[in-house]
Amino acid sequence: MSWEDNLKIWEEYPNLDLDLKFKLNELKKDDKKAEEAFYAPMEFGTAGMRGLMGPGINAMNIYTVRQAASGLAGLMDTLDEDTKSRGVAISFDSRYNSQLFAVESAKVLGAHGIKSFLFDSLRPTPELSFAVRELNAYAGIMITASHNPKQYNGFKIYGEDGGQMPPKESDIITDYVRKNSDLFAIEVKDIEELRESGLVTLIGEDIDQIYLKNLATVTVDQNLVDQEGSDLRLVYSPLHGTGKVIAPRMFANQGFNEISMVDKQAILDPEFATVPFPNPEFTQAFDMAIAQGKDENADVLIATDPDADRLGAAVRLPSGDYQLMTGNQIASVLIEYILHSMKENNKLPENGAVIKSIVSTELATKIVKSYGLEMFDVLTGFKYIAEMIQDFEDTNSHEFLFGFEESYGYLVKGFVRDKDAMQASLLLAEVSAFYKSQGKTMYDGLLDLYNKYGYYQEKTLSEEFEGVDGKKIMADLMTNFREKGFSEIAGHKVVKTMDYQTRIAKTESGEEEIELPQADVLKYILDDETWIAIRPSGTEPKIKFYIGVTDSSEEASSNKLAEYVKEIGNWTK
Repeated sequence: MSWEDNLKIWEEYPNLDLDLKFKLNELKKDDKKAEEAFYAPMEFGTAGMRGLMGPGINAMNIYTVRQAASGLAGLMDTLDEDTKSRGVAISFDSRYNSQLFAVESAKVLGAHGIKSFLFDSLRPTPELSFAVRELNAYAGIMITASHNPKQYNGFKIYGEDGGQMPPKESDIITDYVRKNSDLFAIEVKDIEELRESGLVTLIGEDIDQIYLKNLATVTVDQNLVDQEGSDLRLVYSPLHGTGKVIAPRMFANQGFNEISMVDKQAILDPEFATVPFPNPEFTQAFDMAIAQGKDENADVLIATDPDADRLGAAVRLPSGDYQLMTGNQIASVLIEYILHSMKENNKLPENGAVIKSIVSTELATKIVKSYGLEMFDVLTGFKYIAEMIQDFEDTNSHEFLFGFEESYGYLVKGFVRDKDAMQASLLLAEVSAFYKSQGKTMYDGLLDLYNKYGYYQEKTLSEEFEGVDGKKIMADLMTNFREKGFSEIAGHKVVKTMDYQTRIAKTESGEEEIELPQADVLKYILDDETWIAIRPSGTEPKIKFYIGVTDSSEEASSNKLAEYVKEIGNWTK
C-alpha cells in the first residue's frame, strides 16, 4: 500500500490512542514527514528497533511496540512449556513513553501466557542484561534509544545469555513481527489482571542488591582502593538517566566517598534539557561536570548515557583544565592497568584474553600482546563480544579479562553480557586512584603508553542519509566502494582489503577467508600501519568511516590523520 493508504487506516481506526490521534492531525500538515512515518514498517533487526516517537508504522508508538513484543511472543510460543515459563525481564530508561512501552510489552506477552519480570522504575541496560541471567529468564526487553536525542526511543531484545538476541532467533522474531502486520489487532491483557494472575512480577531493589554485590568484584586491587579511594575526588553525571539509580551506591560501597553528582543532570528529565545530545562522546555533555570539577578540584569526571551502557571521561591536567579521553584511549588505559595489576599480584592468567571490535584501536592489541596474552577481534556489536565470552566458558579455552568497542562501550566482568558503564565507572575510579597515588593522572598513563608503543590516534567520520531514499543511497555507495576498490589511499598503498560481506581478505599474495560472520563492512590495511573501515550503522541512517593511524609523535600522527580525513571527505561527494 502507499503511504497515503497506510495513513488513512490510522485516521479511520476508531480507538486510536488520543495522544497519537492529536499528533497524527499535526503530522498530516507536512507531507514529507507523513510519508516518512507511513511509507514502510519500522526496520526490526538483530539490534531490535529504534526511531522517532509518534504516529505511523515507521515510528515508535504503543502499536509498533506491541508488534515488536508480539514477535518475541511468537518465538516463545514455539518453545517447550518449561522454557517458555522462564519468562522475560523488562526494563526502561528515562525517555518519554519508556515506562509506557515497557508495560505495553508486558501486556502483549501476558496475552500469550508469558510471564514478565518488570522493573518497578528505570534501570540501566546492563542491569537488564544481568537480570536476565540472574532470573534465568528466556529473554529480556530494554526500552531505550541509548544516547539518541529526546525525540527517539527504541526496543532492544536480549537472549537468555544476557546478550542481544542471536541472529537465528532474531530472524524468527522478525518474521513474526512482519506477520503481525495489523497493528491494531494485536491482543493485550489488562496489567492489573496480569499482576493478579502472576504473569507480571515487579522487580527492583532485590535485583539491585545482587547486581551491586557483583559490581564489587570488578575492583582489581582492593588494597589500593582501601588506601587511596577515599582521597579520589570524582564528579559523576548520569546525563538525566538510569546511572543515577546505581552509581552513587556502587561508589560508596567500594569506599569512594568523595563523589559528587552534577545535580541538574541527576534530574530524570526526558527533555535532556542541559545537553544538546545525551551522549558522553560529545564535549558539550561535560560542560557542567567541568565547571563543577574546577570548583571542587576533582581528579576525574565521568558521564554515562541515559541507559548507562556507555561511558565518557575527562581527567584534570596540571593547568587545572580537563582533557576528554576517547573511547579507545579509555579502554587502552584500563587494559594496561588490569594487566599490570594482575601481573604485579601474580594473578595474570596464562590464558587471559581481551576482546575488541574490528574498528577499535590497535594500541590495545599492542598492550595485550606485550603481556603475552591474546587479543580477539569481533564484528561491531557487543553481542559478538558476549558470544565470544560464552565460547570461552563453554570450551574453557580462555579467561575473559576485558572487552570494548571504540564507541565508549566496555565490559570488565562477564556477569553482564552487554557493555556496562557501571562496571567501567568503578574500574575507572580505581585506575584514577592508582595514578593519583603516583602523582599522575590517567592521561599521564596514556602518554606513557604512547611513548612505549607509538602515538595512536583514531577518528570516526559519519555521513547521514535520512528520508525515504536514505537506505538505497547507502546501499548504492557500499556497492560502489566494493566495485571500485582501492589500490592506494592518500598516497599510501593498500596492502590488504577485507570484505566482511564476502568474507574474503585480499593481499598481493592471494586471498584468505575471514573467519568472522558475514557483515556489510569493508576494511583496508595500508603500508604505513593505517587502517580504514567503512560500515553502515545498524541503528542510524548513516555510513561510518573509521580511521586508525600510528606514528612516532603526536604531531606526525595528527598530520597523518588529517591527510586521511581530507581524502575520505571526498568519497561521498
